[in-house]
Amino acid sequence: MTNKKLLITIFVLLAVAIAALLVWNLNQRQELNEMVEQMTIEKEELEEEYEDLAIQFDGYQQMDIRNDSLQDLLSREQQRVQDLLEELRQTKASNARRIAELKKELATVRAVMKDYVRQIDSLNATNARLTIENQQVKEENQQVKNRNEELTQANTALTETVTRASMLEMTSCSLIMLNKNDKKTRMASHVRKLQFDYVIAKNITCTPGIKDLYARVITPDGVLLGESESKQFPFENLYIAYTLTQQLEYTGETYGGTCYCPLDEDYEVQAGFYTIDFFCDGNLIGSFPFTLKK
Repeated sequence: MTNKKLLITIFVLLAVAIAALLVWNLNQRQELNEMVEQMTIEKEELEEEYEDLAIQFDGYQQMDIRNDSLQDLLSREQQRVQDLLEELRQTKASNARRIAELKKELATVRAVMKDYVRQIDSLNATNARLTIENQQVKEENQQVKNRNEELTQANTALTETVTRASMLEMTSCSLIMLNKNDKKTRMASHVRKLQFDYVIAKNITCTPGIKDLYARVITPDGVLLGESESKQFPFENLYIAYTLTQQLEYTGETYGGTCYCPLDEDYEVQAGFYTIDFFCDGNLIGSFPFTLKK
């Protein structure tokens, strides 16, 4: 009887122990499931954070970052985020240790990205300021250029005005026809020499000194009288022939002079309309018509 009670007691205790063990095991399994479920949620949230960060990196890569070094750093960090995201996707939710490490890695990458963002903002601000300054410099340079062009035009106009003002001007020229005895004649057939009495106006802006005066006498048929290849003078970047030349000393005051155009003995003087043009200092200073009668 005593043994039977003992066995019953042992059986009851064993049953209680087994029941307690089953309850404990059930609780442990439930806690483990809850932990795995929580870790799965945290892993999914971490994946979303990594994906958001990757999108942010993509956005910054699309920006016009005019700094090769910073661009390379961004590219490396972007690739690092992609690698960590891929590793996170391959990691089991139950691997709490590695998920915690990847979470720390995320915080590190975020801190690095914030620093890059600060550098990018600073760089963009600098570029914007330089763009504005560059535009201002361009506008100022254009203003200076325009001003210089205006001054050049004004100087050119002034130079032309001064040049015109300093040009000699022959105000009158009269013709006297001379025969072979240097006597006056009115008959073209008797003319052997042409005498031109001229007056050059006063001009104090003209440089005084010895000057070469050239004259071109054009006959009625449009031919230069006394033309010769050896008798040429410079005019408007060309060398043109002249009929006669004379040196004169100009002082700036009114100057009266006389020049002569001898004719060859065998030259047959034509009656008709003639023109004489006078040149000095590379300028045409006077043009006068005259007529020879038969």
